[in-house]
Amino acid sequence: MSTETDGAAYAPADTDTEIAAIHAVVDAVAQAQANEDVDRFAALFRADALWTTGHGKRLYGQPAIAEFTAQVLPGSALKDRVTYDVEHILFLRPDVAAVKVRQRYYTGAGELDSEGAPLYVMTEENGRWMLTANQNTPVIAG
Repeated sequence: MSTETDGAAYAPADTDTEIAAIHAVVDAVAQAQANEDVDRFAALFRADALWTTGHGKRLYGQPAIAEFTAQVLPGSALKDRVTYDVEHILFLRPDVAAVKVRQRYYTGAGELDSEGAPLYVMTEENGRWMLTANQNTPVIAG
């Protein structure tokens, strides 16, 4: 697994600080999911964000993302535990990054159940990194 960054020509002046901030957003996604906190999860998205779920449902805008999340998130932590690890960051511009995440779902017994490979395109908005265009992709074993 690599957490190296690409796009050095496009990287922000203080790359380490921005990488830490991006990691903090991914950690906040994990915490919001674990705590089933719909409001905190939705607040990580830009108002006009795009999100395609792992099952291909396309959501446009923070209100649609919040509504969907309110339907699927409550009770999910009782069944599974999910981890999110940043694998790679590609700066497209100093204020735009493509972030590849490794998502692992564990059963209540602690066994690895499945994996996902989300791609988060994040933008820095007024000093805060936001989820802007996102695609969840399940990893098919084999």
